[in-house]
Amino acid sequence: MIVVRAGQDRGRTRISWLDSQHSFSFGDYFDPRNMGFRSLRVLNEDRVAPGAGFPTHGHRDMEILSYVLEGGLEHKDSSGGGGVIRPGEIQFMRAGRGVAHSEFNASQTDPVHFLQIWIVPDEQGLAPAYGQRTFDADRAAKGFALLASSDGREDSIRLHQDVDLSVSHLATGEARDYALRPGRHAWLQVARGEVRTNGHALRAGDGAAVSDERGVNLVAEKHAEVLLFDLA
Repeated sequence: MIVVRAGQDRGRTRISWLDSQHSFSFGDYFDPRNMGFRSLRVLNEDRVAPGAGFPTHGHRDMEILSYVLEGGLEHKDSSGGGGVIRPGEIQFMRAGRGVAHSEFNASQTDPVHFLQIWIVPDEQGLAPAYGQRTFDADRAAKGFALLASSDGREDSIRLHQDVDLSVSHLATGEARDYALRPGRHAWLQVARGEVRTNGHALRAGDGAAVSDERGVNLVAEKHAEVLLFDLA
């Protein structure tokens, strides 16, 4: 079974410096039909104006990932973590028992476009942590590059949850197959381009919840960048 979450149906927050689209309930946007999928709780597509950003604020008991599509995103947090990430990298913050952080556009002239991802951990009260990785672009162009996992294999970010997050880059006409083990679920998020997955047409901004399927087949109808969450 595949349930499509069309990008145009997402919630939205628009203020002077931020345009944010919410796949699931977030902030002032509340939709009881879309409260997350499995352990994936938040998936926001954010565009932040030059020189602007999220001032210091607190989080706890959440695994938070940032994936940049365009520009640079600067992070600082109270655990000592910090850095600027750009396309081709994945950033991680474990909020654990409590952390304060800020996120700003690293440029004074160009916008930053990124995905903000929150995953509910399998344990509360963990020590805060920070991580940043460059992923294998060649692997993403040939199949799926692992960004985050529960065991940190393939030099991925290690999460406190049974989740594998991968990315694939597909040229027009290319196909990918991803097998799902029995009892597993998947969430697909199309970051760019257009694909067909198991017969469903998806374009940039669209997501899809996948359950009771043996796997996921992707065919790019337009050069595409797709994130795939393999979830318990």
